[in-house]
Amino acid sequence: MDFLARQKKLREQLAPSRLDALLVSHLPNIRYLCGFTGSTGFLLVGETGNVFFSDARYTRQAHEEVKGSKVVISRKAALTSVGEWIQARRKKKRSMGWTLGIEAEHLTLADRKRLADLLPSGLRLRNAPALVERARMVKDKNELDLIRAAVQLGASLFDRALEVLRAGIKETEVAAEMEYAARRAGAEAMSFPTIVASGARSAFPHGRATPQPVAAGGFVVCDFGVILASYCSDQTRTVWVGASSNANGKEARQAYESVREAQEAAIAVVRPSVSFAEVDAAARKVLRKAGLGRYFTHSTGHGVGLEIHELPRIAAGQKETLAPGMVITIEPGIYFPGKWGVRIEDMVAVNENGCEVLTPTRKDFLAV
Repeated sequence: MDFLARQKKLREQLAPSRLDALLVSHLPNIRYLCGFTGSTGFLLVGETGNVFFSDARYTRQAHEEVKGSKVVISRKAALTSVGEWIQARRKKKRSMGWTLGIEAEHLTLADRKRLADLLPSGLRLRNAPALVERARMVKDKNELDLIRAAVQLGASLFDRALEVLRAGIKETEVAAEMEYAARRAGAEAMSFPTIVASGARSAFPHGRATPQPVAAGGFVVCDFGVILASYCSDQTRTVWVGASSNANGKEARQAYESVREAQEAAIAVVRPSVSFAEVDAAARKVLRKAGLGRYFTHSTGHGVGLEIHELPRIAAGQKETLAPGMVITIEPGIYFPGKWGVRIEDMVAVNENGCEVLTPTRKDFLAV
């Protein structure tokens, strides 16, 4: 990873954002900028250089991982170390008019107050725009390679799910088999708690696995992903359990095919300069035509990278446009409360010619 180039790009955005420095507190942003993978740290980015702060637990790790930044390790809390470091270098007169940006969405009110109390008078704290998150929307070649590897590993878990999925098995058992397979294959962790939602619970868009036994004659929504080399994968497949030849099964198949058509329609419009809202609209158009539009209750997708949910948001009203290097999910779904739900999700990388569907798993109607 070219951490130095990322830091340089961020420094160049400070002045246009009316900031003299930016205190990065969100750990994925810190990981993106300097390589640190621990659980406690702050990165102070200034026009003349960067300083990384952590505590004594991370002395060796910080010195080994952090690139392009001075490392300050303290026996005090890392935020206290930040405040004292700035206090020592910016006397009262030199602090007048000096503005420090903070990541307001990731710094608690208590920590903001604690930091403000440590800083010299005359220094201003200001909520910074999402400079790092916006940079992270476009992945470089190394990131794309890591994401592809995570997607391939994650996709293999669906094979394990199909091996064990049957009427009577508990949702948690299916999830456990998938997560064990992920660990055995080298995953660092799951991207999020595995969703295995069966029967009426498949109508919960985020129905995490419960001890409920899977019943015949209904859908099972499996939404899962892994973290590999710090990058996430995310995919969803929906499977019918039991015979699909009766009336309920035929209705379910029609609904499933509508969702699949909606997903493929959205993927078909993914290319540079297309707005996020246009991708969302392509999926909704298909479902409205099938009379199912009101059952699609969430956005069509989101960015994936160091976090499972990151910019951009693929939804109505989003005017920004796709660019090569963006990695997004396309995941329309329909949900009938008390009955069942269907969702199909792939990860897609935008390229110069359109897009690459990263998820290799089949999407045809499956009954087990």
